[in-house]
Amino acid sequence: MAVTKQVSADRKPLRSSEGMTLPSQASAGGRSTRSKVSMDTDTQTGPAGRSTHQTSGMETLARLRGVRAVRLSVLTDETTSPERQREADDLAAAALGIDFDGREAVDLDVSASKVGPFDRPELGAWLARPDEFDAIVWWRFDRAIRSMSDMHDLAKWAKQHRKMLVFAEGIGGGRLVFDFRNAMDPTAELMMMMLAFAAQVESASIRDRVLGAQAAMRKMAYRWKGGRPSYGYMIVPMPKEHGAGKTLVPDPDAVKVIERIIRDLLSGMTITKLCQDLRADKVPTPRDHWSLKAGRKTGGKTGGAKGETTVRDKFCWVPSVIRKVLTSPALLGWKLHDNKPVRDSEGAPIMATEHPILTREEFDAIGKLFEDRKIGPHDRVDQKSKLLRVIHCAGCGSRMYHMSNKRGGVQRESYKCTAHLTGIVCPAPVAIRADWVEEYVEREFLSLIGDLQTQKTIVTPGYDPAPEISATLAEFNAHQEEKGRQRSAAAKRAWQERAEALDNRLAVLESTPARPEKRESVPTGRTIREVWADSDDQQRRHLLLEAGARLLIKKGTRGGWRRLDESRVSFALGNGFFREAADALIALREELAYETRPDVPTARGTGLRLAEMADFEAAA
Repeated sequence: MAVTKQVSADRKPLRSSEGMTLPSQASAGGRSTRSKVSMDTDTQTGPAGRSTHQTSGMETLARLRGVRAVRLSVLTDETTSPERQREADDLAAAALGIDFDGREAVDLDVSASKVGPFDRPELGAWLARPDEFDAIVWWRFDRAIRSMSDMHDLAKWAKQHRKMLVFAEGIGGGRLVFDFRNAMDPTAELMMMMLAFAAQVESASIRDRVLGAQAAMRKMAYRWKGGRPSYGYMIVPMPKEHGAGKTLVPDPDAVKVIERIIRDLLSGMTITKLCQDLRADKVPTPRDHWSLKAGRKTGGKTGGAKGETTVRDKFCWVPSVIRKVLTSPALLGWKLHDNKPVRDSEGAPIMATEHPILTREEFDAIGKLFEDRKIGPHDRVDQKSKLLRVIHCAGCGSRMYHMSNKRGGVQRESYKCTAHLTGIVCPAPVAIRADWVEEYVEREFLSLIGDLQTQKTIVTPGYDPAPEISATLAEFNAHQEEKGRQRSAAAKRAWQERAEALDNRLAVLESTPARPEKRESVPTGRTIREVWADSDDQQRRHLLLEAGARLLIKKGTRGGWRRLDESRVSFALGNGFFREAADALIALREELAYETRPDVPTARGTGLRLAEMADFEAAA
């Protein structure tokens, strides 16, 4: 398919080496020539092995500067591998006199249906620098665009900057060349729009087929539809007894991380401390874990300021990530669609795997842990304040906060009443050296309950259908809001089937009896003193807060800056269990101290017998 080109009588057109008539810059009379849209024509092999046209009397064209464009929607796609694309692009470039000279745009894992040419990382960068090249070469049409709007933008850009667009393998395998170096000729743009329309229709057809297949597979138990699975699972071939396809099984590496997170949270570790430990141990986040499993680079785009994105080399563990992982029904092995369970005709969740990571009882227990502790991204991380929420001002009852300042070249750490910052007028605001009160609290705390044996609580999860009833009811109510919006009979039937399925599931859950959890406290064989010695500052602060420790600071007296005036401080334990344990230990110590006094008999009657023996010996 060639469009005849009009040239002036006194100027010969220039020809490329294969099937592409290129416009001369101008005729002798200053008139512009027309551009050309071409597919392959008959060629023969020249002396150097290159394909040349039988165009006697034609001039030889200088080589064009080209950019090789490579794109893949899925990195593991072997039929459209980068190597194959490069090979086809190189053949087309050699035939058309195009020299790449290292110019290449490689965009992997980029969908042409979702990301336009100007928004792709590497191709977009080249399109922003049009003065550095003359032509762009793709393997096939779908490597460049999948919609008419994208093609319109690309053709408009090529026309504005006088560029050549080449597709190594066009319709029927022939090469497609669109030359926009003559902006007056609309032929190339017209042809591109026609082909773009066909590509868009094909893309829509493919999308419909894929969505239909995925919808069907969502209803199949254990069958995985494809894509990235939820954290904790990996994709494996389906066992033969369940048919063909893929399914999910627990990912051993991810399960170890999940178990560690649950274990640390149950032990009382704060979520901020847990995130710090995961980062320090360089444990990959769920997104980075999937990238490493797929053999890709970690990191990527993440949210920044409003309307902005940030690119990171790797992602970090934050409280919201941990909450999302541990509260996802995917841990139950359920299939999810739009973050909602996929249900069968009876309303029961359809399983994505035979081997869920958690049972319903375990999942509910973890959910309750989050609710009870109100774990969230608002938790404060304060590395220096060892007594945060422990130390208070006696004048107003407000918390005192850790302060650092440098005076005379010396760094000074202190705790200070900051009630005035919140609008509270303190009648006697105080400040005190940090090391004094931190040493005092440690001494008093360990003297009170340091010898107390620690215990751990073993929880046997129960079962309460209430959480699932609540979630299913919310899903049912949302579904009810769609009532009456269906116009076709098929849509009405589908709506009614789902409503009945959810109603059936609610009936089953309501008829299921609840089973309470069992808690058993067992000794660990370690004292609080031993646990304190092995803990960091944040863990020690947690021990203090668990015991209800409270330190009140009064106004100091003149001259009390050399050492701690203990008349200023008052330390007590507010937790009933620990307070009673401290009182019992104090009473036991006093009793032992009394019995070991030299003037106190060690047993009933012993003192009398010793006195009588002394009198007997004296008389003798």
